[in-house]
Amino acid sequence: MKNKPRAESHSSHHSSPGTHHRPRTIRINKFFTEHGICSRREADRLIESGAVTINGRVATLGDQVSPQDVVARDGMVIPWGKAPVYLKYHKPVGVTTTSEPHVKRNIIAEIGYPERIFPIGRLDKDSSGLILLTNDGDIVNEILRTEFGHEREYVVEVDRPFDRAFLDRMAAGVEILGSQTKPCRLGRLSRNRFRITLTEGRNRQIRRMCQALGYRVTSLQRVRIMHITIAGLGPGQWKELTEEERETLLEAVGRDA
Repeated sequence: MKNKPRAESHSSHHSSPGTHHRPRTIRINKFFTEHGICSRREADRLIESGAVTINGRVATLGDQVSPQDVVARDGMVIPWGKAPVYLKYHKPVGVTTTSEPHVKRNIIAEIGYPERIFPIGRLDKDSSGLILLTNDGDIVNEILRTEFGHEREYVVEVDRPFDRAFLDRMAAGVEILGSQTKPCRLGRLSRNRFRITLTEGRNRQIRRMCQALGYRVTSLQRVRIMHITIAGLGPGQWKELTEEERETLLEAVGRDA
């Protein structure tokens, strides 16, 4: 059976003798973050404004809640459900970014996560690097919508050395599929490798841009999506976002407004 590697282990929570009857409690602001409602900063603001209640009582900063409590925001009860899942995965070349089970080496089967998740966006089969997965349907559009200008950073290798003019033309925008790409940032890494940061995600955009200028991409790896990086993840490895990464993600998509 193929092993599904993780970048780190997550310990299970076991009850100690005599404490198994105690429900799990968390801080009220963390409840908001874990349920993907808003960032802790926004939760604190809501609590301080008196908009949050626990069992009908106005909440205060530092309050603890458990699944037995009724938490409401502006009078609307927030149900205790499964917290949204946010994963980051280092996709190897050859894995297809699809949820279709009949597709060989599809990303869902490769990860083998026990709950239903789906990829946010896509990465070509012949490309590698960072991709996010979740069960939070609302956040997908919040991340992918072009007008939000969320950054995606890639390391690219082409088939021959390039000059400064190539970088300048790429940065200014290249006509592909009948329209001009948005300006982007580039930096040289070697004679035929460069780093590029985009704020849009057209189909095979980087490959098409390079092809339009007479170059062929031989290697393409995504290393960052917004503030989330691939650091610490080997090919085929995945892990859940850290609390800090989740917090910043919710802020970046506007769930602190």
